[in-house]
Formats: sequence, C-alpha cells, structure tokens
Amino acid sequence: MATIVIDGQSLEVEEGKNILDCALDAGIYIPHLCHHKDLNPLGSCRLCIVNVEGEDGVTTSCTLKAKEGLVVTTESDEIKRLRMLALELLLAGHPEECTGCPKYGNCELQMLIQYIGPKTGRLNMRTKGFKHEEGNPMFIHDMNRCILCGRCVRACNELRGVEVLQYKQNEMETYVGTLHDQLLKDSDCRFCGACAEVCPTGTIRDKFQLLESDRSKEEAIVSCRYACPAHTDVPRYVRFAKEGKYDEAAAVIREKVPFPKALGYVCNHLCESDCNRGQVNEAISIRNIKRYVSEKDTGKIWMEKSKQLDETGKKVCVVGGGPAGMTAAYYLRKQGHQVTLKEALPNVGGMMRYGIPAYRLPRTVIEDEARTIEDIGIKFETGAKVERPVDLLEDFDAVLMATGAHKGVRLPMEGSELDGVLLNADFLRQASLEEITGIGEKVIVLGGGNVAFDCARSAKRLGASEVHLACLESREAMPADEEEIHQAMEEGIHIHPGRTFERITGTSAVAGVDFMKVASFEFDENKRPVITKDEGSAHHIEGDTVIFAVGQRPDLVEEELGLELSRGYIKVGSGNKNTSVKGIFAAGDVIYGTNSVVMAVESGRQAASEIDRYLGGDGDISEVLAPETTIDQFIGQYKGFGHLERKEPVLVCPQDRKDSFELVDKGISDSDICGEAERCLQCDLRLHISPARTWGDYSEKKEAADR
Repeated sequence: MATIVIDGQSLEVEEGKNILDCALDAGIYIPHLCHHKDLNPLGSCRLCIVNVEGEDGVTTSCTLKAKEGLVVTTESDEIKRLRMLALELLLAGHPEECTGCPKYGNCELQMLIQYIGPKTGRLNMRTKGFKHEEGNPMFIHDMNRCILCGRCVRACNELRGVEVLQYKQNEMETYVGTLHDQLLKDSDCRFCGACAEVCPTGTIRDKFQLLESDRSKEEAIVSCRYACPAHTDVPRYVRFAKEGKYDEAAAVIREKVPFPKALGYVCNHLCESDCNRGQVNEAISIRNIKRYVSEKDTGKIWMEKSKQLDETGKKVCVVGGGPAGMTAAYYLRKQGHQVTLKEALPNVGGMMRYGIPAYRLPRTVIEDEARTIEDIGIKFETGAKVERPVDLLEDFDAVLMATGAHKGVRLPMEGSELDGVLLNADFLRQASLEEITGIGEKVIVLGGGNVAFDCARSAKRLGASEVHLACLESREAMPADEEEIHQAMEEGIHIHPGRTFERITGTSAVAGVDFMKVASFEFDENKRPVITKDEGSAHHIEGDTVIFAVGQRPDLVEEELGLELSRGYIKVGSGNKNTSVKGIFAAGDVIYGTNSVVMAVESGRQAASEIDRYLGGDGDISEVLAPETTIDQFIGQYKGFGHLERKEPVLVCPQDRKDSFELVDKGISDSDICGEAERCLQCDLRLHISPARTWGDYSEKKEAADR
C-alpha cells in the first residue's frame, strides 16, 4: 500500500495502481474517455491529465502509477485549457448533431462536452464519410461517430482474446474494422458484445436499443433467461455443459424447477425463440442441453445443498398433481410445512401424463421426478377428487387449487353433437390410460396447436388409416412448434392450414367436415376473430371421427366449488394467487387457461411463496444449489464460430415411429452435446464488464453529500 495525496485528500491505495482509478474509486472525478476500468490504460485521449508535484508539465493519470508520497493536482487553468483542446480535437471529426443519435442521453462524450464545455466553432469540422454498416447480426457499426478511443479494440483483443477488431487506415482516416473489412460473422467474431458495452459513443451499438424496450439492461442482454418463465440461468448451465460438468449444470436448473427431465422433453423453449445466437444463424438447442444434463445428473451436488427448513407445524393441501401443484407442494415442503397433495386421477403428473403422449414424454420420466418430489416428505393421495375446497380448511391451514384445465372445448357449430365427435382432453386422457377412445378409420382434427398435433399423431398410432389436421391459421402462423408440424408431416398427417370450419356433416354420425379457405384472419380490438373467406373455395373432407382441439378449460361450476370464477377460471387477485376465500389460493392453468409446463412451474413457485408468507414465513423459496465459479472473460478465438451449425437430436425414422408410442426423439448425441454448448454466445459475460464512470455519477454523489 502507498499513501498519496490527490487535490489535498490523503488516500491509502494499492501501490502501482493507476492514479485515475485511485481517484475515481475515492470519489474524485477526473474526466476521461479512452480509459475503462477493465482495460489496459492507453492515455490517448489526453483528457485525464494531471499535475504531479515536483514535475514539469502534465501527465495522463491513467498511466501514472501510485507510489509513496505522490502528490497530484487534478485541476488548474492550464489543465482545463489542455483538456478543452484535446476534446475539441476529438470533436473535429465527430457529427455535430446529438439528438438523432441512439446514444443520446447515455453518451460519455456528450457528458464530457457538458463538463468541459469546448467551443467547437473555432475548429474546422470534417465529415468522415464512412458507410453506416448494418449488415452484421446484433450490432451496428457507424465509424463516423468513432473518436478512436480504442476501447473496442482493447476489449476484443485483451479482455476477450478474440482479436477481430483492429485499427485500419484508408486514404484519409484511421478507423476500427476487421481484416479485409469483412462482416463480423466471416471474421470469426464471438458476438460477445464487449465492444458495444465499452464504446463511449454510438459507434458500435446494439441493434436492439434498451430505450425502445420495457426490458431492463440485464433482461435485454441475457434474453434467454428473461424469456424463460422460470428465469432459469441458461448461460450458466450451458457453460457447465460445455465443460462436461453435468451435475453442476443440473444443479443450476434445479435452482428454479423441480423436474428438469420432463422439461427437457416437452418445454416449449421460449428461451430459444429469444436466443441471440438465432440472429447469427440458429438458436442454441437449449431444451436438448437441459435434457442431456438432467439425464446425466447423479444428484450429488444439488441434493447435498438442497434446502429443508425446520418444521413449522402448518399444514397445506395442494389439490391437483400437475406441474403447478407438484411444484408448489415441493417448495412448500422445503419451507417446513406439512403438505398433502390430492389428485383425482390414478397418478400424479396432470397434463404431462394425461395430455402429452408417451412418445414425447416417457411415463418413466414423470414417475422418477414425481418420486423425487414425494421423497422429501409430501403425502400423495391419488384418486381423491375434491368437490369443495372450502371444507379442507377444517383440517388444513391453507389450500392451493391447481386442478388444471382438463375439459375440452366443443365449438358451437353444426354437427358438433354427432356421434364420432370427440374432445382433445378426453381423447388424450383415454389414450394415456389405454382405454377405448372411439376413433374410427378417418380422423379429422380441428386446431393448430401442439395439443392438436398430439391428437393427430396419437390417432395415427392408435390405428387410424387417414388423419387430417385443419386450422384457421396460415402455415406460417400455426401456434404448434415447428418440430411438431414437421414430424407429423413425416408420419403422414395431412395438414390443411388456413381453413374455416363450416360444418360437420352427417345425419346421426360424423361423415366429414366442410371447409373454406381463409383469405385473411386477424383479431379486432376486442380480441374477436375477423375472418375473410375465399369465395368459391368450399371443399369437403370425408371422415368418421372429428376431434376438437381448439382449447381447454377447467371443469368447474362456481356454485359447487364455493370459489368465485371469472369466465370459467378461478378468480385470483391482481398480481397474486388469492382466491375469494381467505386461505385458499390457486395456480396454473386453472387461473389462466392452457399454457406450457414451464409456465405452470413458475405459477406454482409464485403460489408457494405467497402461501409461505400467509403461514408466517418470509416467502423466500430460493435455493443456491450449484457451486459458485469465476467466469473467465478471456474466451479466445474460435475459427468459423459464426457458422457453427445447430446440432439436431436423433429421431426414430417415421416408418418405425408412426405406429408406436415409444419415444420418438432420442435427444442430442454424446458426441454433439459439447459442440452445441460451445455455440453459446455467453451473453451474460457482458454483465460482468464494469460500468462506465461518468461526471453525472460523481455530481450526483457530490450533491447528495452536500445535502
């Protein structure tokens, strides 16, 4: 350590540390632009100049090292004059207008202009004339705004080790570019975003501007984590997977979800839709990585750190053994409450077991994860239907209704009551229970979501010789996952997008369905469908079975239930899970309609937290299961990184799978998993870059101190 003096203030600092950082850390502002806390000092901008006692002239404080007895002055008339000249020289080649710049109001150069106040009118301004490059994924390069501070080059070369950006020279100007001025993707850029993060102006910036979004900076940068309803730390577990640390990766996932294996098979992977890698070529196969590490998990790490609080003496009844109910039961038990889970059907799992076919989600996976939940001390009661949850309050301190949406919707159209008309939920449940479903030879499924495809593909496996699926949406707008659509087509399902359902034909039993083609389909301001039909496009498809797959609802009657309903769903408070009866809560599909498994998990987590607070706890159900690690920001070079193709899972061939309920998707192979994880951009690394320290930060601190 060394004792130094800056502007009369004595400081104990680390010997050898640069004086600029010493001052900034002590709350003494020295203007600077090329300097950044995480980068090696350069001293090129000449704005951080100071006087050193006993030495002539000025020196850059970012290159000046602390030593015992050093006395520094940061302000004088001469220093102000030289700083103003340095800034004016920087501005000579910078666009004069600020209000049109996307960085307006968040630009370090702009703040320095306000602090130093240069008179740019006395210098000859010049226009650089560089091309405004928007051809790169994720980032815009506008070298007309570049002030050659060198931060981006140092971040790319020194901080990340990628070495894509370098100083270039044309006939008139020095600028920052790539070898042969190639696009970033062709220059082996890792798209980590460090260059955009440290750029003090609008030169290198994100195409997605935070000012145009209601997301926080963290949510916008690590968009996969934001898109996940449970906010699973995707980059963290993908990084562990890349390193072959599968127990650690599984522990990260289990910090947010109690059954990662099931989600590895059937999660709707919204994280992939928001994955920044998708802007480069194809999104990371996040769900398949989750599945792989969950199957490789030995449980050694997360089980050792698993939370279990002392017994509270409080009793909770969870009604419904689907993903929302099991999740809530799991976390409530961890908070020390006694939990009984009542399920009306023969086994727990909800729509995971009785809605999703076994060829997508093996029943052994559900059983294994249900056993993990039961083993922490939850009492399961199956075949136990609850008619009036209010009565449960006699024996329990709190009740959670998580009974799902198991009633299919029958459209009020001609022929909907004919023999041979089935509902999605009933059909899938009967198929799961290996009961008689009542389908014939030619099946027509009405609907375009994943449930509709589950019905169509299950019908094929149950022996239907011909299966058609029709929906209002166009092929591009079908709500089902693309993989579901593609696999169904491979299995011989006939898909008819953009069709209206005119009528189901037949006298006493189904004979087919009349359709018309859709010219346009949209929703009005009241969310009612507005459909325009193609005149003369009427056509008929013969069939002996029609399956409605246009939605599901809870099977509830308000008077019988004893709870207030809203449009058929249990009504809960705004922003909470409270029902109309104190002590009774609700979560999952029963409050918002059919949605994803991961959405139900998050709803169950929220309910568990609220119930815990209601019972006198703090509502903190969080867990830290994975080991803390230091992230290496030096990611290095990777030839061809931008062109790495997504690793696809291994599928059973259509001919072998179309008649079987055995698992179709075998997941990513052992040889591909690390390669797929390596495709990750590691967007979260950007959050570890120190924020810029500007005059505004220090002026606010000074004003607060003065008050």
